[in-house]
Amino acid sequence: MKKIISLIVLSITIISCSDSDKVFDQIVEAETRGSTLRTIEVTENEIQYDAPTGTLTGGGFTAVVEVQDQEDGNLLSSLDVYIGYSDNTSELGNSTIGSDEVLAQSFTLADGTIGEFGLPRFSYSVTGTEMQSVLGLSGGEIAGGDNFTIRFEIVRTDGAVYSAADNSGTITGSYFSSPFEYASTLVCAPSAPIPGVWTVNMEDSYGDGWQPTTADGGGPGLTITLSDGTVFEIGLCTPYEAEAFDCTDGDSAGTATFTVPDGLTGPAVFRWNGDFWGEMSAEILSPGGNTVATVSSGTAATDLAIDFCVEE
Repeated sequence: MKKIISLIVLSITIISCSDSDKVFDQIVEAETRGSTLRTIEVTENEIQYDAPTGTLTGGGFTAVVEVQDQEDGNLLSSLDVYIGYSDNTSELGNSTIGSDEVLAQSFTLADGTIGEFGLPRFSYSVTGTEMQSVLGLSGGEIAGGDNFTIRFEIVRTDGAVYSAADNSGTITGSYFSSPFEYASTLVCAPSAPIPGVWTVNMEDSYGDGWQPTTADGGGPGLTITLSDGTVFEIGLCTPYEAEAFDCTDGDSAGTATFTVPDGLTGPAVFRWNGDFWGEMSAEILSPGGNTVATVSSGTAATDLAIDFCVEE
């Protein structure tokens, strides 16, 4: 009886595996009937935006992509590139172009090169000002935090067209890395800090003040150096040692301020000096009350990136 049962179980297992294999083969066959555009590398996807003047000062988008189909890319008729604009700051009343796109460039097989897997690859590079010109956007219609969109579209010799809307989760994800659409974000270039009173809100999750570099203390957690050489040292006092700077009382939380004078022309350096126990956190507010930087607990020593876009 045990032998009969074993044979039945083995038979069911074989049938199940066979059915599973068929389903897998059908999925693969369905995917390979289409075309994909695999991301080889993206080396640039930021555009520098000068908030005071509303102009683009550098950067753009640069990428290498690879076309894949069941004929090793030979079904490609053209690889078209569309440029669009995403207004992520509509509260500022900027762009009116919405999601409209413009055909910016078309590649044929002759424009590509053959990659290491025998498939055609294409390099595409465009500056921020070129994308702005293609769309006809004025300086008043763009803002830091918005982004240009770069969408590729495969047109095949059999008339089929593939782009971002045709993707499945498998293709867009890590396996094929084939999103078809990319974004290049407008980031505000560093500038002189706004004159006035800045605020730093500080917290310590353990409740024993700040210890940025040693178990007992180790100086200020935040150092701000202005372009005129002025230095501000900020941090919660620690009960374990006498601090050599004017620290802020408060074992669990505290607030400090510093004043930036008028007339500075160069950017300031906001230096986070470390977090020895992984307990320190902070937020920096501009004179306008905008949060321009946040630091989470455990952040290692680094120069903080200040979000100048919020001060437009």
